[in-house]
Amino acid sequence: MSLFDSAPLQPDQKRPLAERMRPERLEDFVGQEHILGPGKPLRRQIERDELTSIILWGPPGVGKTTLARLIARITSCEFIPFSAVLSGIKEIKAVMADAERLHRMGRRTILFIDEIHRFNKAQQDAFLPYVERGDIILIGATTENPSFEVIAALLSRSRVYALRGLTVPEIAALLRRALPVVGLDAPEELLEQIAIYANGDGRQAYNTLEAAGAASAGGVLSEQAVQDAINRKVLLYDKSGEEHFNLISALHKSVRSSDVDAALYWLTRMLEAGEDRLYIARRLIRMAIEDIGMADPRALEQSVAAMQAVHFLGIPEGDLALAQAAIYLCVAPKSDAAYRAMDRAHEDVEKTIAEPVPMNLRNAPTRDMKAWGYGAGYQHAHQFEDAIPDMECLPPSLAGRQYYFPTDRGLEKRIAERLEEIRKLKQKS
Repeated sequence: MSLFDSAPLQPDQKRPLAERMRPERLEDFVGQEHILGPGKPLRRQIERDELTSIILWGPPGVGKTTLARLIARITSCEFIPFSAVLSGIKEIKAVMADAERLHRMGRRTILFIDEIHRFNKAQQDAFLPYVERGDIILIGATTENPSFEVIAALLSRSRVYALRGLTVPEIAALLRRALPVVGLDAPEELLEQIAIYANGDGRQAYNTLEAAGAASAGGVLSEQAVQDAINRKVLLYDKSGEEHFNLISALHKSVRSSDVDAALYWLTRMLEAGEDRLYIARRLIRMAIEDIGMADPRALEQSVAAMQAVHFLGIPEGDLALAQAAIYLCVAPKSDAAYRAMDRAHEDVEKTIAEPVPMNLRNAPTRDMKAWGYGAGYQHAHQFEDAIPDMECLPPSLAGRQYYFPTDRGLEKRIAERLEEIRKLKQKS
């Protein structure tokens, strides 16, 4: 049998679901918008039929093989899948001979090498003459950094495209598309659980759906079947319903009460149920502001850093950043003094007249404004000892009003001492 003859087809229902779900049009390919969206580099190469050798670098199950097959279909090239695990120099030479023959006949060949990083230097070198002569268009797929695993000569003749793990919504969309194929109905919550468990791997999601579907009765995907397929308990709750708010309330109150263990429990409940990680990060930031404040300003820094880590790392590594931030917030000294200060200021803004800004606090950018009294009486702090003038900065009707009353906990104890020192210096001057 020639290398270009197709293997006998299995009955469709016996083929793995991931294989049956491979799209036949680029428009049906899900994910990788950063390289395949309208006007993006790889999309332009494909649409203009200006393809060169490329390396597709990304985690498992993100569509590297599917994308290579689509490229071959769209550009009308012969497609030869080649496994770096199963093939050696002898197989490489046989394939190259056929590709060279086709090239002389005016037919282009895409050689797709899965796990190209498993080829040693000599094996990778064997492709070079054929790539240089244009006998083949090489598409290599790798889960490893090509800078370290692919020889420099091949890299210099190829363009590297980094593929990203699929998002939960993207995998859920793939699963919805697969439901009619496996003859199932499924609640959206279960599809999302499978998508979360798949951790960016579309093939893993298809395998889980197929296994859970086989164990479900009546053509409806069951919670128990999904739980058995992913080998863990499925925690379902409506993200817009009462349980959603109950859980975040429990987490917030545990942090406010400095109960580390309870906070970790409720946080884990939310993570396992598939809560949006950035939503949790936003709530942790709110806790840092509302319940810790100036008692430990680093709490806000830690919470923002956790949000950035979640966004950068994704699931599951980013979950550790959320746990770390929750622990920090629990053990930090607590104060709502800044929160209450804002409330007091807000109350005065609401209940008193909006007095004009005092002249001494206004800028005088023109000669006329200076003549009208703008800036008159302003005291520049750095011209005074300790950089503390005795100038009143509130409107006359609110002069002397205090809003912020720091606690004696954490850094606020030092802040309270400093405020008292400032007030005494103002009185003295």
